[in-house]
Amino acid sequence: MAIQEADSRAGGGPTFLRLERITKKFGDFTALQDISLDIESGEFVVFLGPSGCGKTTLLRIIAGLETQTGGLIYQSGHEISALPPAKRDFGIVFQSYALFPNLSVFDNTAYGLKSDGLGKNAVATRVAELLELVGLPEEVHKFPAQLSGGQQQRIAVARAIATSPGLLLLDEPLSALDARVRVLLRNELKQLQRRLGITSVMVTHDQEEALTLADRIVVMNHGVIEQIGTPRQIYQSPTTAFVADFIGTMNFLTAKVVGPKGVRLGGLDIACAVGGLAEGEAVTVAVRSEDVLFNAASETANSFTARIVEVDFIGSYYRAILVVPVLGETTLTADFPINSVRGVRMEPGVELSISVLEDALHVFPAT
Repeated sequence: MAIQEADSRAGGGPTFLRLERITKKFGDFTALQDISLDIESGEFVVFLGPSGCGKTTLLRIIAGLETQTGGLIYQSGHEISALPPAKRDFGIVFQSYALFPNLSVFDNTAYGLKSDGLGKNAVATRVAELLELVGLPEEVHKFPAQLSGGQQQRIAVARAIATSPGLLLLDEPLSALDARVRVLLRNELKQLQRRLGITSVMVTHDQEEALTLADRIVVMNHGVIEQIGTPRQIYQSPTTAFVADFIGTMNFLTAKVVGPKGVRLGGLDIACAVGGLAEGEAVTVAVRSEDVLFNAASETANSFTARIVEVDFIGSYYRAILVVPVLGETTLTADFPINSVRGVRMEPGVELSISVLEDALHVFPAT
């Protein structure tokens, strides 16, 4: 049972997992409402959202650990909606590692292989391959308590993929680790998934994890899907104010539509696309902190004067809180790369000329 490596990343492949109108109710509470989603073979999909949005419930329904109230699940074209977990083709990695404390690394990794009746020599060969794959061949005889958190999670991943499942499910697998180990293991997990080409679904509330790992992100809120897209689409073109607010640092400004190509913010008319919203309609305008630009030479479209009220040096950039008098003393958070403000006194009280590009402004109906 040699480990097979994928030749390329997923994209345009056949549908491996299909969810059709999945609903889950706990008494009068609806945890999931009409969730439909197609996941391609070899794709890495991340369910992203705040606590209580339904993402973990949806993962557990895919695994058969929860039973949906309504809806159907198909895997490789076969309906698995009512199959028990043992009959579904998946491996799963939990936040808490869930290793057997009384079993060695070898026996934890070999658990599924032995359950499948694989011979002793074949098990030993497969375990050696897996431990080499996750970078822990020398830990084979240790027990979980003798391993670090990052090492335990690597063993949990090795165990999950030991039987070469068609689907890998990951339930916040990195959230229990410290920041440095989390970044390291995140990169290793991405490389491993790409090498094996295994269809993967991960749950997280960490936007950086989602942006780094996913081929596509499913943003969830209150049991429904807010938006599905690539990391770039989700970040640069949010379709709802919730998505815009949940990912990245976003400024929200109250405005009114003044025409098909602009809005009025305070006493200033701003050029931007309004997406068919009617003239006079109240709207919320969103702009990311990195899209508030410092004008080093001359003013451009959508330029105005701002005054620094707070500033933090973050290393590669300054994060400044700005007051914009023409916008009615509205404050903006701006991230200025240090190279863009060389020679400028970045301190409270200093006035700057700033601007925002039309395509960096996102306009949503007022809420």
